[in-house]
Amino acid sequence: MKIAVTCGGTGGHVFPGVATASALKAKGHDVRIVLSGRSVEGETPGGWDGGIIHVPCRQPRWRDPVNAAKSLFSLVSAFFSALAQLRRFRPRALLAMGSYTSIPPVLAARVLRIPVVLHEANAIPGVAVSRLCHFAEKVCIAFDEAAKHLPRSVKTVNTGLPVRSGIAGQSAEDLADPSRFTILVMGGSQGARAVNEAVSGAVRLLAQDPEEAMHLRVIHLAGRSNEDAVRQAYTGIDSIPVTVIGFSNEMGKLYAASDFCISRAGAASCFELCLCGIPALLVPLPGLAHDHQTANARAMVRLGACDLIAQAELTSEGLSQYIKTIRRDNAKQAALKSALLANARPNAATELADCVLQAANVRP
Repeated sequence: MKIAVTCGGTGGHVFPGVATASALKAKGHDVRIVLSGRSVEGETPGGWDGGIIHVPCRQPRWRDPVNAAKSLFSLVSAFFSALAQLRRFRPRALLAMGSYTSIPPVLAARVLRIPVVLHEANAIPGVAVSRLCHFAEKVCIAFDEAAKHLPRSVKTVNTGLPVRSGIAGQSAEDLADPSRFTILVMGGSQGARAVNEAVSGAVRLLAQDPEEAMHLRVIHLAGRSNEDAVRQAYTGIDSIPVTVIGFSNEMGKLYAASDFCISRAGAASCFELCLCGIPALLVPLPGLAHDHQTANARAMVRLGACDLIAQAELTSEGLSQYIKTIRRDNAKQAALKSALLANARPNAATELADCVLQAANVRP
């Protein structure tokens, strides 16, 4: 069958969309992904070697009349572009991974009577999924909590969140150092400064303690734009080995080298930590729509899989004490790891693909 997967917007939508599209393609179906043209998507997303449908769509901004008019025009143009291209491709079903880029293709699919499946990655559904859920055969969710925020009439099924390939079961290779407790720091693609500053300050304090300096190591994934500043923040710290990386396409290798993680609470990060069984302290990025990262982190805490601290409470002093405690607490590390692995969804892409195929058979 022909299947379309719209997954533009951010890496958090592209990666699981490509993973599911690849699972559908592996089953022998003709699959095309729908992208919006944002630079983060790339010309061809990593791991995808199939067809692409381009539906240009700018990120809506409604705060002033000029940008609101431009946003509305962009969405209308994207709708007619999606309508023409979906009519030409004639897919049996459309999978939409959320974000504003899903709106034009889903509405076009509705006009063309193409069955729609939505996927919501976060514990609180975003605006797109909340508005489009009535047009979908079903909404696939990653956190059980998401169902509570959707109308009771909407059919939901928890498939987990498909993660990008090459994450689990990788080798640490040259990053391996079993003699030290290795902390992986991931500040996220946006709002990373607070985490970067708190962690580098904590490491500076820990470096003054001979016992901690002898056992700790840090791998800091800083983001391309922050790499120089983070490297500078660690200047003069010689007793604790620190590896600063701007960007990496080998996340599986970084996870394999790590014993613990300090991370934002994006859905992709949460499910990658589950898959790899890396205990973590989650620091939700504040100010996002519906504060969904905090909801994600609280869901992980309820599962017994991670610890949580609000950014407003994050200090170098407090973080250094937390690291000292967690490094010595082998029982807690084991409990967190066990809960993470128990909630991993290694077959999420296949489960989501099966939901799409079921919808494709709803009507010809």
